Amino acid sequence: MNTTPSTSTSTSTSTSNGVPIQVPLEIITEEEMAFLEAALSSALPLSPPRCSSTSSLFRVAAISSLSSSPKSQSQPLRSPDIEDSTPPAPFGSLLHRFRSRRALAVTDITGSEWCEKQVEFGLLHGRPKRTAAMEAGSIRHAELEEEVVEKVEIQIKSIEESWALKFMNFMVGANQLLFEGLTRELPVIGVVEDTWMIGVIDELQMPVGKSSHNPCLVDTKTRCRATLPSEAQKRNARLQLMCYKYLWDNLVVNDFSTGLFFDHFALNPQYVLSEDIRQHSSSLGFEAKTFEEVVSYFRNTCSMLPPSDEQLLLRYELQSDRSVLEEYKFYFDANWFKNEIQKSLKFWRGEREAEYVSDAERWKCRFCKFSAACPITLASNNKAE
Repeated sequence: MNTTPSTSTSTSTSTSNGVPIQVPLEIITEEEMAFLEAALSSALPLSPPRCSSTSSLFRVAAISSLSSSPKSQSQPLRSPDIEDSTPPAPFGSLLHRFRSRRALAVTDITGSEWCEKQVEFGLLHGRPKRTAAMEAGSIRHAELEEEVVEKVEIQIKSIEESWALKFMNFMVGANQLLFEGLTRELPVIGVVEDTWMIGVIDELQMPVGKSSHNPCLVDTKTRCRATLPSEAQKRNARLQLMCYKYLWDNLVVNDFSTGLFFDHFALNPQYVLSEDIRQHSSSLGFEAKTFEEVVSYFRNTCSMLPPSDEQLLLRYELQSDRSVLEEYKFYFDANWFKNEIQKSLKFWRGEREAEYVSDAERWKCRFCKFSAACPITLASNNKAE
């Protein structure tokens, strides 16, 4: 399979009295595989909103009250999921069969890059149960988020209000990035190869002591053991960060089409926001009565932000003590990224059948929850007999 350019660099570190220690390479552990299997889950709503602990601004976690609230001003009530509503689609397309009311998530892309057949099994037969390893990774991400943001809760009554809060959260995060040099769990949305996609950037940090003013995208991965990830895992993580960079950069060059957005997700731009949400917007420094006004402020915020740095950073931590095992830097490769996205979308759109992993990466099957029912595994077992 293709990989990113040879310009990638890697440094292994340890926290043992500040003295670097050689860290062994390991293909994968069952616990690590659990994290990758999490990509089979349904695309989640953009991350709960938060804000800097040193700022008067707060990001918001929305509480749905749709079950007891009046109907939307424009249409019947729907789930407040932010990836809501796309038109019905052709038979055979996983994108439309399982994401018909959602945007495609970045984790959907990384899941299919890992193993398309595994994603297909997960969609058809249900995602694997969350494991202790998955929970540990989620807890660590929550800890990192809480270091720089604080959450408040606001009740929402429609999908328009859910989206409005997401856009407000982006604006708060952008403000934090520009004035404090760091933000985490930042929601992003955009169109990639004619497909709506969402994601949550783990971390954005402004460069310190450099002439560049382009923020660096960072993603933190946790490891159960003091071993470095395999190339397949790094390749998967590179694709994830490149997706985030693509979405961020498209937003900041003002490439967010409000008309396409409203139409695709069947949203009412003239929806009048609740008093709580209007008060929250006022606390952020702008007055917004309708959903369209929030989107307009969001687009203006995006236009004032710089593109991200071409170099991206993956940080691998040991779960037990949070020590850094490796900080892996690499550059965005536009051609490789485009090829990987187009390949993935052909699978999601039903333009071709799901592929199995390559012979060189058949070791992944040992950690797959669907291995016993997978044709390639059954064929291999029959051949061995």
